[in-house]
Amino acid sequence: MTTSDRPPAERYAARHLRRGWSCLLVFLAAGLALESLHGLKVAAYLDLDQAVRRHMWTLAHAHGALLGLVHLGLAATVRANPSLSTCSQGHVASVSLDLASVLLPLGFFLGGLWHYAGDPGLGVLLVPVGGALLVVAALLVLLGLRAAPEA
Repeated sequence: MTTSDRPPAERYAARHLRRGWSCLLVFLAAGLALESLHGLKVAAYLDLDQAVRRHMWTLAHAHGALLGLVHLGLAATVRANPSLSTCSQGHVASVSLDLASVLLPLGFFLGGLWHYAGDPGLGVLLVPVGGALLVVAALLVLLGLRAAPEA
């Protein structure tokens, strides 16, 4: 059975399973890298004037890993409610979650990469956009589930 022969719900769920596990791999590895910076006492990460960097990168790691879990949750939700994969709300929710999974961690990371006098860098402006997309995704999944026929 080729990918295009699979039912839409199965393709949709498989895509979010791949994205979820990919996010977990990337951001758990990032967490290990941050722990290594801490363990090796790297000044560019631990010095007092680098507190913004440390906080922003920790937020990038945490949000990325948690968004990986949200992808896995969406995959399970679609398997339990296949009609979600064919409605317009489900498609927009999927794209919104994909974008949020990039923008939220990237915004935190960039905000910590270049920071100024205790304030995060301009990259942090991606965070509210990613957060809004995540809220849109959650709302649309909920609306799609409410519109789905009862099993």
